[in-house]
Amino acid sequence: MPTSKDIARLAGVSQTTVSRVLLGKPNVREETRQKVLSVLDGTGYVANEQARAMRTRRTGTIGVVTGRITNPFYPELIDALGTAITGRGLRMTLWASDADSGERAAMEAMRGRLVDGVVFTAATKGSPPLAAALRANLPAVLIIRSLDGARCDQITSDNLTGGALAAEHFLARGRRDVAVIGGDDGVSTSRERRAGFLDRLREEGVEVPPEYVIDTDFSHDSAKSAARALFSEAGGPRALFCVNDVVAFGVLDAARERGVAIPRDAVVIGYDDVKMASWDLFDLTTLSQPVEQIAELGVAKLLSRLDDPTRPFEHHRFQPELRIRGSAP
Repeated sequence: MPTSKDIARLAGVSQTTVSRVLLGKPNVREETRQKVLSVLDGTGYVANEQARAMRTRRTGTIGVVTGRITNPFYPELIDALGTAITGRGLRMTLWASDADSGERAAMEAMRGRLVDGVVFTAATKGSPPLAAALRANLPAVLIIRSLDGARCDQITSDNLTGGALAAEHFLARGRRDVAVIGGDDGVSTSRERRAGFLDRLREEGVEVPPEYVIDTDFSHDSAKSAARALFSEAGGPRALFCVNDVVAFGVLDAARERGVAIPRDAVVIGYDDVKMASWDLFDLTTLSQPVEQIAELGVAKLLSRLDDPTRPFEHHRFQPELRIRGSAP
């Protein structure tokens, strides 16, 4: 293996210059940099991939910040992102979003040029690291969730339409005894899906009482607890729209526990259409969003941003589809 001294001799430069090139320092003439990189490529002192990265200022790595992997939607989304990223000959680095620690790690990686850009799948209004990154115009794209006014491309499901489709399904079957189980208003998916649902009901003269608009932490257990209380209430709502499938699974488990037959005694609609939703155990009616298309377009937009940082920001919304199954036929 050649040493830096050998590289300096072959390139006709000092060892200090070789070090500057290896570290990507800017205070090296471009002609000299290319000469050193050529020697590095030829000798194998640095892997060709690394030498190319120094030449192009690209790492070939895309970061992904994901939501809770206890929600089966996110492993499916990560798989789709991995396909989109590796299919382009790139690598994927993954951070789990725990409060804002995952986003902070992603920001540090971008500032340190350890990744070329980051795909965020769990953005919230109260995320200081993400807000700082967007203000600094660091290369990022938001998918699944969105942020009003964010200076980046955003790729989501049309959540307002999805909520409205759930409401229309209930109304078409004469169900006006409804409730919606959602989560934090800082999360765009919950806020928009709930708004679309409630607004469509209001258009038809159905006003949902505030006590039947329920917030959870998006977990199975919190949703099960909320539904358990609803099912224990005589004359309570028996048509429940859940802002994601994990919440819906919790509701279905509460129904079993309380002896509420689905769909005879109550009906349930979820959102996401994770693979488990179609299992016989759940047979969940749910809104499907095209995960593979969202992931593919998100990666494409991020790479396009790297090539053209001045390109106007876009917000693309894919239309959801209602998958009718046994929980709300």
